[in-house]
Amino acid sequence: MRMFSMKLLPGLLGAALVALSAQASAVNLLQAYDLALQHDPAFRAAQFTNEAGKENRILGRAGLLPSVSASHGANKVDNLTESAGRTLRDERYISRSTTVQVRQPLFAMDALARYRQGVAQTSYAAAQFESQEQTVILRVAEAYFDALFQADQVALARAERDVFAEQRSVNNRLFEKGEGTKTDMLETQSRLDLAEAALIEAQNTLGSALDTLAGIVGGQVDTLTQLQPGFRVEQKDVLGYDRWKETALARNPDIQALQFNVQISTEEIKRQRAGHYPRLDAVATYNRGISDTTNTVNQDIKTQSIGFQLNIPIYSGGAITASTRQAAANKGRALAELETQISRTLVELRRQYTLTESSVPRIDALIKAVDSAKLLVTATEQSIKGGVRINLDLLNAQRQLSIAQRDLAQARYGYMLASLRLKAAAGTLGRDDVRLLAAYFQ
Repeated sequence: MRMFSMKLLPGLLGAALVALSAQASAVNLLQAYDLALQHDPAFRAAQFTNEAGKENRILGRAGLLPSVSASHGANKVDNLTESAGRTLRDERYISRSTTVQVRQPLFAMDALARYRQGVAQTSYAAAQFESQEQTVILRVAEAYFDALFQADQVALARAERDVFAEQRSVNNRLFEKGEGTKTDMLETQSRLDLAEAALIEAQNTLGSALDTLAGIVGGQVDTLTQLQPGFRVEQKDVLGYDRWKETALARNPDIQALQFNVQISTEEIKRQRAGHYPRLDAVATYNRGISDTTNTVNQDIKTQSIGFQLNIPIYSGGAITASTRQAAANKGRALAELETQISRTLVELRRQYTLTESSVPRIDALIKAVDSAKLLVTATEQSIKGGVRINLDLLNAQRQLSIAQRDLAQARYGYMLASLRLKAAAGTLGRDDVRLLAAYFQ
Protein backbone atom coordinates (compact mmCIF):
# COMPACT_ATOMS: atom_id res chain seq x y z
CA MET A 1 0.00 0.00 0.00
CA ARG A 2 1.64 3.19 -1.13
CA MET A 3 1.45 6.37 0.89
CA PHE A 4 -0.55 9.24 -0.56
CA SER A 5 1.28 11.94 -2.49
CA MET A 6 2.47 14.90 -0.46
CA LYS A 7 0.99 17.15 -3.16
CA LEU A 8 -2.44 16.26 -1.79
CA LEU A 9 -1.56 17.33 1.73
CA PRO A 10 -2.91 20.92 1.64
CA GLY A 11 -6.36 19.74 0.55
CA LEU A 12 -6.44 17.05 3.20
CA LEU A 13 -5.58 19.51 5.95
CA GLY A 14 -8.41 21.94 5.29
CA ALA A 15 -11.11 20.24 7.30
CA ALA A 16 -8.69 19.21 10.02
CA LEU A 17 -7.47 22.76 10.61
CA VAL A 18 -11.02 24.00 10.90
CA ALA A 19 -11.83 21.26 13.38
CA LEU A 20 -8.79 21.99 15.54
CA SER A 21 -9.37 25.73 15.61
CA ALA A 22 -12.84 25.28 17.07
CA GLN A 23 -12.46 24.50 20.76
CA ALA A 24 -15.88 22.90 21.07
CA SER A 25 -15.36 20.36 18.27
CA ALA A 26 -13.64 17.04 18.83
CA VAL A 27 -10.56 16.04 16.84
CA ASN A 28 -10.79 12.59 15.30
CA LEU A 29 -7.92 10.26 14.55
CA LEU A 30 -7.71 11.11 10.83
CA GLN A 31 -7.66 14.85 11.51
CA ALA A 32 -4.93 14.39 14.09
CA TYR A 33 -2.86 12.44 11.55
CA ASP A 34 -3.30 15.06 8.83
CA LEU A 35 -2.27 17.79 11.26
CA ALA A 36 0.78 15.80 12.31
CA LEU A 37 1.93 15.61 8.69
CA GLN A 38 2.15 19.39 8.71
CA HIS A 39 3.27 20.17 12.24
CA ASP A 40 5.18 17.20 13.66
CA PRO A 41 8.87 18.30 13.88
CA ALA A 42 10.22 14.76 13.47
CA PHE A 43 8.23 14.26 10.28
CA ARG A 44 9.25 17.64 8.88
CA ALA A 45 12.89 16.72 9.50
CA ALA A 46 12.30 13.46 7.62
CA GLN A 47 10.85 15.42 4.69
CA PHE A 48 13.96 17.59 4.42
CA THR A 49 16.19 14.54 4.71
CA ASN A 50 14.31 12.92 1.85
CA GLU A 51 14.58 16.06 -0.29
CA ALA A 52 18.33 16.11 0.31
CA GLY A 53 18.58 12.42 -0.55
CA LYS A 54 16.92 12.98 -3.93
CA GLU A 55 19.92 15.01 -5.05
CA ASN A 56 22.33 12.08 -4.74
CA ARG A 57 21.18 10.63 -8.06
CA ILE A 58 21.87 13.95 -9.82
CA LEU A 59 25.22 14.31 -8.07
CA GLY A 60 26.23 10.84 -9.20
CA ARG A 61 25.08 11.45 -12.76
CA ALA A 62 27.14 14.64 -12.97
CA GLY A 63 30.35 12.62 -13.16
CA LEU A 64 29.22 11.02 -16.44
CA LEU A 65 28.21 14.27 -18.16
CA PRO A 66 30.43 16.87 -19.85
CA SER A 67 32.09 19.49 -17.69
CA VAL A 68 32.72 22.97 -19.05
CA SER A 69 35.19 25.40 -17.53
CA ALA A 70 36.28 28.88 -18.52
CA SER A 71 38.95 31.22 -17.30
CA HIS A 72 39.95 34.76 -18.13
CA GLY A 73 42.87 36.76 -16.90
CA ALA A 74 44.15 40.29 -17.47
CA ASN A 75 47.46 41.58 -16.21
CA LYS A 76 49.24 44.92 -16.42
CA VAL A 77 52.80 44.21 -17.60
CA ASP A 78 55.82 46.51 -17.18
CA ASN A 79 58.60 44.90 -19.23
CA LEU A 80 62.06 46.41 -18.82
CA THR A 81 64.96 44.65 -20.60
CA GLU A 82 68.54 45.84 -19.95
CA SER A 83 71.94 44.64 -21.16
CA ALA A 84 75.37 46.03 -20.20
CA GLY A 85 73.72 49.02 -18.59
CA ARG A 86 71.74 49.82 -21.71
CA THR A 87 67.95 49.66 -21.92
CA LEU A 88 66.97 47.39 -24.76
CA ARG A 89 63.20 47.33 -24.21
CA ASP A 90 60.84 49.26 -22.01
CA GLU A 91 57.25 48.27 -22.66
CA ARG A 92 54.00 48.67 -20.75
CA TYR A 93 50.93 46.75 -21.93
CA ILE A 94 47.91 44.71 -20.86
CA SER A 95 48.19 40.93 -21.22
CA ARG A 96 44.92 39.02 -21.62
CA SER A 97 44.23 35.29 -21.73
CA THR A 98 40.88 33.48 -22.19
CA THR A 99 40.43 29.71 -22.07
CA VAL A 100 37.31 27.58 -22.47
CA GLN A 101 37.54 23.81 -22.02
CA VAL A 102 34.98 21.03 -22.44
CA ARG A 103 35.77 17.62 -20.97
CA GLN A 104 33.68 14.49 -21.57
CA PRO A 105 34.52 11.26 -19.74
CA LEU A 106 34.73 8.30 -22.12
CA PHE A 107 36.03 5.65 -19.76
CA ALA A 108 35.77 6.41 -16.04
CA MET A 109 34.96 3.45 -13.81
CA ASP A 110 34.87 5.61 -10.68
CA ALA A 111 32.28 7.95 -12.25
CA LEU A 112 30.09 5.01 -13.30
CA ALA A 113 30.24 3.51 -9.81
CA ARG A 114 29.48 6.92 -8.29
CA TYR A 115 26.38 7.24 -10.48
CA ARG A 116 25.05 3.84 -9.44
CA GLN A 117 25.84 4.70 -5.85
CA GLY A 118 23.90 7.97 -6.15
CA VAL A 119 20.84 6.14 -7.49
CA ALA A 120 21.02 3.71 -4.57
CA GLN A 121 21.43 6.58 -2.09
CA THR A 122 18.31 8.27 -3.45
CA SER A 123 16.36 5.03 -3.11
CA TYR A 124 17.76 4.60 0.41
CA ALA A 125 16.49 8.05 1.41
CA ALA A 126 13.07 7.33 -0.12
CA ALA A 127 12.78 4.07 1.84
CA GLN A 128 13.74 5.83 5.06
CA PHE A 129 11.11 8.49 4.40
CA GLU A 130 8.46 5.84 3.80
CA SER A 131 9.40 4.35 7.15
CA GLN A 132 8.97 7.78 8.75
CA GLU A 133 5.56 8.14 7.12
CA GLN A 134 4.51 4.94 8.82
CA THR A 135 6.15 5.96 12.09
CA VAL A 136 4.15 9.19 12.29
CA ILE A 137 0.94 7.16 11.97
CA LEU A 138 1.99 5.01 14.91
CA ARG A 139 3.04 8.01 16.97
CA VAL A 140 -0.28 9.77 16.39
CA ALA A 141 -2.30 6.61 17.12
CA GLU A 142 -0.31 5.82 20.27
CA ALA A 143 -0.73 9.37 21.60
CA TYR A 144 -4.41 9.49 20.62
CA PHE A 145 -5.29 6.15 22.20
CA ASP A 146 -3.23 6.92 25.29
CA ALA A 147 -5.17 10.16 25.82
CA LEU A 148 -8.46 8.27 25.50
CA PHE A 149 -7.30 5.59 27.91
CA GLN A 150 -6.12 8.16 30.45
CA ALA A 151 -9.57 9.76 30.25
CA ASP A 152 -11.02 6.34 31.11
CA GLN A 153 -8.61 6.18 34.03
CA VAL A 154 -9.89 9.52 35.28
CA ALA A 155 -13.47 8.27 35.09
CA LEU A 156 -12.53 5.15 37.04
CA ALA A 157 -10.63 7.15 39.68
CA ARG A 158 -13.63 9.43 40.06
CA ALA A 159 -15.95 6.43 40.46
CA GLU A 160 -13.71 4.99 43.18
CA ARG A 161 -13.61 8.37 44.93
CA ASP A 162 -17.40 8.50 44.88
CA VAL A 163 -17.62 5.01 46.39
CA PHE A 164 -15.47 5.99 49.35
CA ALA A 165 -17.28 9.31 49.73
CA GLU A 166 -20.57 7.46 50.00
CA GLN A 167 -18.98 4.93 52.35
CA ARG A 168 -17.90 7.80 54.59
CA SER A 169 -21.44 9.14 54.64
CA VAL A 170 -22.75 5.70 55.61
CA ASN A 171 -20.15 5.37 58.38
CA ASN A 172 -21.01 8.80 59.72
CA ARG A 173 -24.69 7.95 59.89
CA LEU A 174 -23.98 4.64 61.59
CA PHE A 175 -21.69 6.33 64.09
CA GLU A 176 -24.33 8.93 64.89
CA LYS A 177 -26.81 6.09 65.59
CA GLY A 178 -24.27 4.29 67.71
CA GLU A 179 -23.93 1.40 65.27
CA GLY A 180 -20.54 2.33 63.85
CA THR A 181 -17.05 2.88 65.17
CA LYS A 182 -14.52 5.65 64.98
CA THR A 183 -12.06 3.20 63.46
CA ASP A 184 -14.37 2.52 60.51
CA MET A 185 -14.72 6.25 59.94
CA LEU A 186 -10.96 6.84 60.01
CA GLU A 187 -10.28 3.87 57.71
CA THR A 188 -12.84 5.07 55.17
CA GLN A 189 -11.50 8.63 55.37
CA SER A 190 -8.00 7.34 54.70
CA ARG A 191 -9.18 5.44 51.64
CA LEU A 192 -11.09 8.49 50.46
CA ASP A 193 -7.98 10.65 50.75
CA LEU A 194 -5.99 8.12 48.75
CA ALA A 195 -8.75 8.02 46.15
CA GLU A 196 -8.68 11.83 45.90
CA ALA A 197 -4.90 11.71 45.38
CA ALA A 198 -5.30 8.99 42.74
CA LEU A 199 -7.89 11.11 40.94
CA ILE A 200 -5.56 14.10 40.89
CA GLU A 201 -2.73 11.93 39.58
CA ALA A 202 -5.00 10.49 36.86
CA GLN A 203 -6.03 14.00 35.83
CA ASN A 204 -2.37 15.08 35.63
CA THR A 205 -1.52 12.02 33.54
CA LEU A 206 -4.41 12.83 31.21
CA GLY A 207 -3.09 16.38 30.84
CA SER A 208 0.37 15.06 29.96
CA ALA A 209 -1.12 12.68 27.39
CA LEU A 210 -3.03 15.54 25.76
CA ASP A 211 0.13 17.68 25.76
CA THR A 212 2.02 14.87 24.02
CA LEU A 213 -0.67 14.67 21.35
CA ALA A 214 -0.67 18.47 21.03
CA GLY A 215 3.08 18.44 20.40
CA ILE A 216 2.57 16.06 17.51
CA VAL A 217 -0.41 17.78 15.86
CA GLY A 218 0.91 21.30 16.47
CA GLY A 219 -1.92 22.69 18.61
CA GLN A 220 -3.83 22.22 21.82
CA VAL A 221 -6.41 19.42 21.72
CA ASP A 222 -9.41 19.94 23.99
CA THR A 223 -11.63 16.99 23.15
CA LEU A 224 -11.26 13.72 21.26
CA THR A 225 -13.85 11.59 19.53
CA GLN A 226 -14.80 8.47 21.46
CA LEU A 227 -14.73 4.87 20.30
CA GLN A 228 -18.16 3.59 19.36
CA PRO A 229 -19.51 1.15 21.98
CA GLY A 230 -20.40 -1.44 19.35
CA PHE A 231 -16.86 -1.86 17.99
CA ARG A 232 -16.12 -5.56 17.61
CA VAL A 233 -13.19 -7.41 16.07
CA GLU A 234 -14.00 -9.93 13.38
CA GLN A 235 -11.90 -13.06 13.12
CA LYS A 236 -11.80 -12.77 9.33
CA ASP A 237 -9.79 -9.52 9.68
CA VAL A 238 -6.74 -11.51 10.83
CA LEU A 239 -4.68 -12.78 7.89
CA GLY A 240 -2.36 -15.75 7.87
CA TYR A 241 1.14 -15.15 9.26
CA ASP A 242 2.93 -16.59 6.21
CA ARG A 243 1.25 -14.03 4.00
CA TRP A 244 2.26 -11.21 6.32
CA LYS A 245 5.83 -12.55 6.38
CA GLU A 246 6.10 -12.59 2.57
CA THR A 247 4.76 -9.06 2.41
CA ALA A 248 7.17 -7.83 5.09
CA LEU A 249 10.23 -9.29 3.36
CA ALA A 250 9.19 -7.65 0.11
CA ARG A 251 7.87 -4.27 1.30
CA ASN A 252 9.13 -3.35 4.74
CA PRO A 253 10.82 0.05 4.21
CA ASP A 254 13.46 -0.50 6.89
CA ILE A 255 14.54 -3.74 5.19
CA GLN A 256 14.47 -2.03 1.80
CA ALA A 257 16.60 0.84 3.11
CA LEU A 258 19.29 -1.55 4.35
CA GLN A 259 19.16 -3.48 1.07
CA PHE A 260 19.92 -0.22 -0.72
CA ASN A 261 22.66 0.39 1.84
CA VAL A 262 24.27 -2.90 0.81
CA GLN A 263 24.08 -1.76 -2.81
CA ILE A 264 25.70 1.56 -1.84
CA SER A 265 28.53 -0.33 -0.16
CA THR A 266 28.98 -2.56 -3.20
CA GLU A 267 29.33 0.44 -5.49
CA GLU A 268 31.75 2.04 -3.03
CA ILE A 269 34.04 -0.97 -3.43
CA LYS A 270 33.92 -0.54 -7.20
CA ARG A 271 34.54 3.18 -6.89
CA GLN A 272 37.61 2.70 -4.72
CA ARG A 273 38.93 -0.13 -6.89
CA ALA A 274 38.57 2.12 -9.94
CA GLY A 275 41.56 4.04 -8.68
CA HIS A 276 43.69 1.31 -10.32
CA TYR A 277 42.03 1.81 -13.72
CA PRO A 278 42.99 4.35 -16.40
CA ARG A 279 40.67 7.22 -17.23
CA LEU A 280 40.02 8.44 -20.78
CA ASP A 281 38.48 11.85 -21.49
CA ALA A 282 37.69 13.72 -24.69
CA VAL A 283 38.91 17.29 -24.31
CA ALA A 284 38.12 20.31 -26.47
CA THR A 285 39.90 23.60 -25.73
CA TYR A 286 39.59 27.12 -27.03
CA ASN A 287 42.27 29.64 -26.04
CA ARG A 288 42.71 33.28 -26.95
CA GLY A 289 45.76 35.24 -25.87
CA ILE A 290 46.38 38.94 -26.40
CA SER A 291 49.96 39.98 -25.61
CA ASP A 292 50.13 36.77 -23.70
CA THR A 293 53.93 36.68 -23.44
CA THR A 294 56.78 39.06 -24.04
CA ASN A 295 57.28 37.51 -27.45
CA THR A 296 53.64 38.05 -28.49
CA VAL A 297 53.16 41.68 -27.55
CA ASN A 298 50.36 43.28 -29.58
CA GLN A 299 49.50 39.86 -31.03
CA ASP A 300 46.04 38.27 -30.81
CA ILE A 301 46.51 34.50 -30.93
CA LYS A 302 43.58 32.07 -31.04
CA THR A 303 44.07 28.37 -30.55
CA GLN A 304 41.50 25.58 -30.86
CA SER A 305 42.20 21.95 -30.05
CA ILE A 306 40.29 18.70 -29.63
CA GLY A 307 41.66 15.34 -28.62
CA PHE A 308 41.89 12.71 -25.94
CA GLN A 309 43.51 12.66 -22.54
CA LEU A 310 44.53 9.37 -20.92
CA ASN A 311 45.43 9.29 -17.24
CA ILE A 312 47.07 6.11 -15.93
CA PRO A 313 47.53 5.70 -12.16
CA ILE A 314 50.80 4.03 -11.25
CA TYR A 315 51.29 4.24 -7.51
CA SER A 316 49.48 6.09 -4.70
CA GLY A 317 51.24 4.79 -1.63
CA GLY A 318 48.81 1.91 -1.12
CA ALA A 319 45.85 4.23 -0.52
CA ILE A 320 43.67 2.64 -3.21
CA THR A 321 44.16 -0.88 -1.90
CA ALA A 322 43.49 0.22 1.68
CA SER A 323 40.37 2.15 0.66
CA THR A 324 39.08 -0.89 -1.22
CA ARG A 325 39.58 -3.14 1.81
CA GLN A 326 37.86 -0.55 3.99
CA ALA A 327 34.87 -0.41 1.62
CA ALA A 328 34.68 -4.22 1.63
CA ALA A 329 34.57 -4.24 5.42
CA ASN A 330 31.80 -1.64 5.39
CA LYS A 331 29.83 -3.85 3.02
CA GLY A 332 30.18 -6.74 5.46
CA ARG A 333 28.80 -4.50 8.19
CA ALA A 334 25.90 -3.45 5.93
CA LEU A 335 25.04 -7.11 5.28
CA ALA A 336 25.08 -7.86 9.00
CA GLU A 337 22.82 -4.87 9.69
CA LEU A 338 20.42 -6.10 7.01
CA GLU A 339 20.23 -9.56 8.57
CA THR A 340 19.64 -8.00 11.98
CA GLN A 341 16.84 -5.82 10.64
CA ILE A 342 15.16 -8.77 8.93
CA SER A 343 15.27 -10.74 12.17
CA ARG A 344 13.98 -7.78 14.19
CA THR A 345 11.16 -7.14 11.72
CA LEU A 346 10.00 -10.75 11.71
CA VAL A 347 10.02 -10.85 15.52
CA GLU A 348 7.90 -7.69 15.63
CA LEU A 349 5.63 -9.06 12.92
CA ARG A 350 5.05 -12.29 14.84
CA ARG A 351 4.43 -10.39 18.10
CA GLN A 352 1.87 -8.02 16.60
CA TYR A 353 0.21 -10.82 14.67
CA THR A 354 -0.18 -12.80 17.89
CA LEU A 355 -1.61 -9.75 19.65
CA THR A 356 -4.19 -9.19 16.93
CA GLU A 357 -5.20 -12.85 17.07
CA SER A 358 -5.46 -13.00 20.86
CA SER A 359 -7.39 -9.72 20.97
CA VAL A 360 -10.42 -11.31 19.31
CA PRO A 361 -11.44 -13.67 22.16
CA ARG A 362 -10.27 -11.20 24.82
CA ILE A 363 -12.45 -8.40 23.48
CA ASP A 364 -15.41 -10.77 23.19
CA ALA A 365 -14.94 -11.83 26.82
CA LEU A 366 -14.70 -8.21 27.99
CA ILE A 367 -17.85 -7.29 26.06
CA LYS A 368 -19.65 -9.98 28.03
CA ALA A 369 -18.13 -8.62 31.24
CA VAL A 370 -19.44 -5.13 30.44
CA ASP A 371 -22.90 -6.53 29.68
CA SER A 372 -22.89 -8.41 32.98
CA ALA A 373 -21.78 -5.29 34.86
CA LYS A 374 -24.61 -3.31 33.27
CA LEU A 375 -27.11 -5.96 34.36
CA LEU A 376 -25.67 -5.76 37.88
CA VAL A 377 -26.17 -1.99 37.93
CA THR A 378 -29.78 -2.40 36.78
CA ALA A 379 -30.47 -5.13 39.32
CA THR A 380 -28.94 -3.05 42.12
CA GLU A 381 -31.12 -0.08 41.18
CA GLN A 382 -34.18 -2.28 41.40
CA SER A 383 -33.04 -3.65 44.75
CA ILE A 384 -32.61 -0.12 46.11
CA LYS A 385 -36.19 0.67 45.13
CA GLY A 386 -37.28 -2.46 46.98
CA GLY A 387 -35.30 -1.48 50.05
CA VAL A 388 -32.91 -4.43 49.82
CA ARG A 389 -29.77 -2.51 48.77
CA ILE A 390 -28.37 0.96 49.52
CA ASN A 391 -26.67 3.63 47.41
CA LEU A 392 -23.26 2.29 48.32
CA ASP A 393 -24.11 -1.00 46.62
CA LEU A 394 -25.06 0.90 43.49
CA LEU A 395 -21.81 2.85 43.54
CA ASN A 396 -19.86 -0.40 43.87
CA ALA A 397 -21.76 -1.84 40.91
CA GLN A 398 -21.08 1.28 38.87
CA ARG A 399 -17.40 1.07 39.81
CA GLN A 400 -17.28 -2.53 38.53
CA LEU A 401 -18.92 -1.33 35.33
CA SER A 402 -16.30 1.44 34.98
CA ILE A 403 -13.49 -1.09 35.42
CA ALA A 404 -15.00 -3.44 32.82
CA GLN A 405 -15.54 -0.58 30.36
CA ARG A 406 -11.98 0.68 30.89
CA ASP A 407 -10.51 -2.80 30.36
CA LEU A 408 -12.63 -3.26 27.23
CA ALA A 409 -11.53 0.11 25.84
CA GLN A 410 -7.90 -0.70 26.61
CA ALA A 411 -8.22 -4.04 24.83
CA ARG A 412 -9.76 -2.35 21.80
CA TYR A 413 -7.04 0.31 21.71
CA GLY A 414 -4.44 -2.44 22.04
CA TYR A 415 -5.96 -4.32 19.12
CA MET A 416 -6.00 -1.19 16.94
CA LEU A 417 -2.38 -0.40 17.75
CA ALA A 418 -1.36 -4.01 17.14
CA SER A 419 -3.10 -3.98 13.76
CA LEU A 420 -1.33 -0.74 12.80
CA ARG A 421 2.05 -2.05 13.96
CA LEU A 422 1.45 -5.30 12.09
CA LYS A 423 0.85 -3.37 8.88
CA ALA A 424 3.86 -1.16 9.58
CA ALA A 425 6.07 -4.23 9.98
CA ALA A 426 4.68 -5.55 6.69
CA GLY A 427 5.30 -2.18 5.01
CA THR A 428 1.66 -1.62 4.02
CA LEU A 429 0.57 0.97 6.60
CA GLY A 430 -0.95 4.08 5.04
CA ARG A 431 -3.53 6.82 5.36
CA ASP A 432 -6.37 4.52 4.33
CA ASP A 433 -5.74 2.42 7.43
CA VAL A 434 -6.04 5.52 9.60
CA ARG A 435 -9.26 6.48 7.83
CA LEU A 436 -10.77 3.05 8.43
CA LEU A 437 -9.94 3.21 12.15
CA ALA A 438 -11.23 6.78 12.44
CA ALA A 439 -14.61 5.59 11.22
CA TYR A 440 -15.04 3.65 14.48
CA PHE A 441 -14.89 6.87 16.51
CA GLN A 442 -17.70 9.36 17.00
